[in-house]
Amino acid sequence: MQKEFSIYLDLVRFVAAVMVLLSHSNVRKVIAEPLSLSDQGHAAVIVFFILSGYVISYITAEREKTPIDYWSSRLSRFYSLVIPVVLLTPLLDVIGESIAPQFYVGKTTNDLAWVRILSSLTYLNEVWHISIMSFSNVPFWSLCYEMWYYVLFAVVAFTRGRTRYALLAAVALVVGPKILMLAPIWMFGVVLHRSNTLARLSEASCWALFLGSVALYLAFDHYQMTAYGDGLMRNLVGEKWFRTLTFSQHVIGDYPLALIIAANFVGFRGIAHRFGWLLLPAEAPIRWVAGLTFSLYIMHQPLLQFFAALIRGDNSTPVFYFQVLACTFVTIAVVGRFTEQKRHVLKRWIKHALKRLDAWWQQRQAASVAAAPDSVR
Repeated sequence: MQKEFSIYLDLVRFVAAVMVLLSHSNVRKVIAEPLSLSDQGHAAVIVFFILSGYVISYITAEREKTPIDYWSSRLSRFYSLVIPVVLLTPLLDVIGESIAPQFYVGKTTNDLAWVRILSSLTYLNEVWHISIMSFSNVPFWSLCYEMWYYVLFAVVAFTRGRTRYALLAAVALVVGPKILMLAPIWMFGVVLHRSNTLARLSEASCWALFLGSVALYLAFDHYQMTAYGDGLMRNLVGEKWFRTLTFSQHVIGDYPLALIIAANFVGFRGIAHRFGWLLLPAEAPIRWVAGLTFSLYIMHQPLLQFFAALIRGDNSTPVFYFQVLACTFVTIAVVGRFTEQKRHVLKRWIKHALKRLDAWWQQRQAASVAAAPDSVR
């Protein structure tokens, strides 16, 4: 991958995580005053989905070419942070709500704790028509979508023939329609990486795509096309089913939005070398903050509310908000250093376990073949 384009994707990834944080700052009343760009949170998640598809396609083409390599990397990346976050979030919520309940009332759910913990650890929070909130951690829903996209991609990448179709059908039966509705958006990223036609576009075409995508996104946002799509979906399925769709209810607006984002990535990839003077000197700080993006995304919600309760300030003042932000970012940087950035230890353990499981399976298959009658063999 071209270095300038890689830096750009890292920058976009970090900015998208900040947009989600700003959105939840207002939704959870950590700050009363509406923040600039705080209405871009959902669009940022669509950015993450496309980025994820692109990156997964890239790394499987370059280095994770076996199921063991693929799953040891995917599982270690998620679980190195998911396990501590899922287990600590209810504790933070209980402490925070006991100190300052105004930051929690109507904004979190803590009953059936074991159901929430187990569904979060198995990424089953959003299958079919259920939607189980991971305590105060609203952003966790997207991980439940993304993990199943990893599964679907692995089935396509590492299986063939009837086995592939049977496994795809099995996964579809497990996850249900909500997650599948947004799966093609994740696949846009795969197509962007693997399409030779898109990779051979002229520089003029790439400039047109890049600049056009910016203009289209501004128009999309100005004319509130997500809300317009929501209205169409309500009329199509009715209010009850619209609410049941939860995080997939914006699907009508999400597809044109995803095309705009994809156009931006395709365009910038072809002109990234023109921005080397800007991106290359900033590579080190961009890589550093991008390395904390996953931690920032999955930890910010419970930490924002916890520190808001702990500081117990006035959420109408910027000073209070910046205090909460500072505590949140410092905690994320520290925790990220000992979880996500140390995930290679967990990766080695998972890889060893998968190899042993694979060896056991191969031995079992060999034993079954050896025990079969000659007429069957």
